[in-house]
Amino acid sequence: MKGALTLVIPEELTDAIRLPAEEIPGRLKRELAVRLYDKGLLSFGKARELAEMTRWEFHDLLYDEGIIRHYDVEELEEDITTLEKLG
Repeated sequence: MKGALTLVIPEELTDAIRLPAEEIPGRLKRELAVRLYDKGLLSFGKARELAEMTRWEFHDLLYDEGIIRHYDVEELEEDITTLEKLG
């Protein structure tokens, strides 16, 4: 069984990041989520979860980063399920 992944970043590197210390963990999660999504390694939904953002917030982040949103079969199925529940 797999568990959570812990990434250790040396203090001298986190000190070099030009952000307030309290913003770094969230920012790194968002950066990682965007890059993994862009490379097709995470679906939109999973990348959004990693970024800890709502669907719309993550959509806006992708737009701001110039990343074209991929619409895959998983998302289509989720949308169909949502529409069936609404209809």
